[in-house]
Amino acid sequence: MAGHSKWANIKRQKARVDAVKGKTFAKLSREIIVAARAGVPDPDGNFQLRNAVEKAKAAGIPNENIERAIAKGAGQLG
Repeated sequence: MAGHSKWANIKRQKARVDAVKGKTFAKLSREIIVAARAGVPDPDGNFQLRNAVEKAKAAGIPNENIERAIAKGAGQLG
């Protein structure tokens, strides 16, 4: 038995899942930023950005995070 406290078990499992999710979100956000810097910050005119956005949506990244990454890559955010 992995400890008796139910909360301790939930916390341990959640930490593991959150770490994987955070790593995925960071990787895909970086990919979007690089693609937006490399070309037009519009997915319709930038094939690399369109692919990165599709991957991000498939991974379940919220639209707000995707838009923020595009704005950051375009130089509209700090």
